[in-house]
Amino acid sequence: MINLVWLIPLFPLLGFLLTGLFYKRLTHSFSGWFVSLMVLFSFILSTGIFIELWNGANAQNIILFDWIKTGNVSLPFEFLVDSLSATMLMIVTGVGFLIHVYSIGYMHDDEGFNRFFSYMNLFVFFMLILVLGGSYTIMFIGWEGVGLCSYLLIGFWFKNNDYNNAAKKAFIMNRIGDLGFLLGMFLIFWHYGSLTYTEVFENVKIVSTNSEIMTWATILLFIGAIGKSAQIPLFTWLPDAMAGPTPVSALIHAATMVTAGVYMVARSNTLYILAPVTLNIIAGIGLATALMAALIALFQNDIKKVLAYSTVSQLGLMFVGLGVRAFTGAIFHLTTHAFFKALLFLAAGSVIHALHGEQDIRNMGGLRKKIPLTFFVFLIGTLAISGIPPFAGFFSKDEILAGIYSENQFVWILAILTSMLTGFYMFRLLFLTFSGKFRGTNESKIHESPKIMTIPLLLLALLSTIGGFAGIPEGFGTHFLKGFLSPVFENQAMMHHDVHSLSTEIILMTVAMILTLTTIALAWQTFVKKAKIPAEESTERKGIMKLLYDKFYIDELYNMIIIKPVKYFSKLFYEIIELKLIDNIVEKTGKMTIKTGHTLRFIQNGHVGFYLAAMVIGIILVLLFNL
Repeated sequence: MINLVWLIPLFPLLGFLLTGLFYKRLTHSFSGWFVSLMVLFSFILSTGIFIELWNGANAQNIILFDWIKTGNVSLPFEFLVDSLSATMLMIVTGVGFLIHVYSIGYMHDDEGFNRFFSYMNLFVFFMLILVLGGSYTIMFIGWEGVGLCSYLLIGFWFKNNDYNNAAKKAFIMNRIGDLGFLLGMFLIFWHYGSLTYTEVFENVKIVSTNSEIMTWATILLFIGAIGKSAQIPLFTWLPDAMAGPTPVSALIHAATMVTAGVYMVARSNTLYILAPVTLNIIAGIGLATALMAALIALFQNDIKKVLAYSTVSQLGLMFVGLGVRAFTGAIFHLTTHAFFKALLFLAAGSVIHALHGEQDIRNMGGLRKKIPLTFFVFLIGTLAISGIPPFAGFFSKDEILAGIYSENQFVWILAILTSMLTGFYMFRLLFLTFSGKFRGTNESKIHESPKIMTIPLLLLALLSTIGGFAGIPEGFGTHFLKGFLSPVFENQAMMHHDVHSLSTEIILMTVAMILTLTTIALAWQTFVKKAKIPAEESTERKGIMKLLYDKFYIDELYNMIIIKPVKYFSKLFYEIIELKLIDNIVEKTGKMTIKTGHTLRFIQNGHVGFYLAAMVIGIILVLLFNL
């Protein structure tokens, strides 16, 4: 089965080619089901490979063909099939298939239906290349590909200029991070002579810990992760990316693409273990991002924006896990996050579908009785992300928090604070959307989503409920995922949980649980019992509330220190250098050429005697010059 791994990305590529080339001729029904089946076939193959590796099959490098070969440089096009890539394959194809099926119902009346599904299959293809790549070079192909697809899908409704601007913002900010990734690749190749994972990881074993080269290489790679996974300072593109259709938000900006940075750092764990300075930077940036995004989410009123900042915050928590060398915990949380965040985004899409495009939670309320199934799955997703047992987020978040506690108890306190804020803003979202009285218009037209949308929601709700049991904490059961991923993370010097006694583990869980339940109770007291509704205008907010509502003015700061100076100097250079210097030189050169031509044309007078005399004079001058 492992030798057939090349078919996994091939199926969605075929789906993209067919629907992309013939999108005007194909019916919506055929296109939607065809591209969904392509992802399903990839999922079936991924499942077979996952089972083989689970049963003890060895990791393999599958070389498809020689790609770049010149001198001593050899870069084959190869895939690495191991437990980490197999886990990511299951997430991308499994969650991806459910989102594709959901999209058939969500996008059924959109005029760009076929174009949408061709883009979705292209994204899945590039994401599979990213996680399967056996070298940084192949990973970078997928890395850039998913960035392109993100641009296409965020700006899918291109007739709206604001959506186009959001797409360009995402594309540009990702390119900033990608430059760091590219420079890191160059540094690794220059110093270690290869970009293939197995060769690089073997070569770095002779490098001393905290070497300068290793530190800079890992920092540059992490800059790429900052852009792709929306960390400070390159995080503002992700909330704006909600301009795309809701299934795009679920697939690209919650479950898969934005986790690429987490996957890349985890894949490079051998390098990062040797760069403790970089790990501290990762933990610091991750913690700051998690806390800042959670604070901003407290006062957002767009249902998708709340989930967007929640994604940024959860990604930050994953990076904190990576920074404290809890690589298994980070990948575990990446997995459970794919389940419950895809569920939350698709459930939000069901709410938007029921309300005919309304996204402001101030205009919702009382939907629990109108769309009970959507409420049920949204509640499960909210419980999972808040870390309430036995739902998936409880186990994965606990593992990261346990790793943080072993490294730095002050950081653990801030991480717990972030977890508390998560519980508050998620239940705020739940209560304002589904509790109380309906505050919008056209209440009679509210309806539950069709089965083609609700069945994927129920399956994701099931995964969000039972997914955490793959990583039961030590002392309570078997941590299946830890054992499965151990060959990939064999070099990690962590295993923090093993030093915890069972009583310590229970205390940490209990503290986190009590504090989270307290914030949930506060949210219920505020938005259900008191029925408080957020202010309509930001001007009614004062002090810290206004600062949080306006997102710490990060976009305004970027506009002031980057965009305005660039525009000013661009205009200045255009008016002075372009018009007065370059244009003037070009125009003067043209005029000089014309004048020279007018003068030289008198030499070409048609008199043969003159030509002979000029030739003789020329010969004499050449002879004199050579003397």
